[in-house]
Amino acid sequence: MEFSKIEEAINDIKRGKLVIVVDDENRENEGDLVLAAEKVTANKINYMITHARGLVCMPLIRQRLEDLEIPPMINHNEINRCMFAMSVDYKHGTTTGISPADRAATIKALIDGKSKNEDFIMPGHLFPLVYKEGGVLARQGHTEASVDLAKLAGLYPASVICEIINEDGTMAKLPDLFEFSKKHNDMKIISIKDLVDYTKKNKKFSISEEKSLIYG
Repeated sequence: MEFSKIEEAINDIKRGKLVIVVDDENRENEGDLVLAAEKVTANKINYMITHARGLVCMPLIRQRLEDLEIPPMINHNEINRCMFAMSVDYKHGTTTGISPADRAATIKALIDGKSKNEDFIMPGHLFPLVYKEGGVLARQGHTEASVDLAKLAGLYPASVICEIINEDGTMAKLPDLFEFSKKHNDMKIISIKDLVDYTKKNKKFSISEEKSLIYG
């Protein structure tokens, strides 16, 4: 069992494909399906819900959440835990907010530079996660890895992630994740450790640089 090359994952992210990102054995030791937020569709959200079975979340940079006046879910968070912002639904052209189409619409609205706070309902069914500045060099989590992949692909610095859960309800570990990859047309699978190494070696990419927040 071998991980895919980081360059292969970046290329798939750029093309709007899903990839599997695995964290360290000393952390969660779990895998998430990852998609660039800029490439979201209702069909892709439905695929994640159906096959990964976890919670659909949207990592994005703190500044964007502040611009939209979306507050943290809690003011204090345990070290190394995901930092959730208040869950949201886009209020225009959606129904309950839970359908794949509604969640895709919410994701698109969150990265649309024309959107404002009043365009969203809180709480909702889409869970933003706050990206830690410095990316995987600062925190080796799925939140940071997924946004860094989008940035490396030249896309808006936001992503959509969903934990992969086995059919029996247990969390998928490394052997399960490689089997998942094989079952789903050899989906690219990478480790956050390899992404950290790639980031350190790649002189062309500065993890601290943010792409423009105005999209669309």
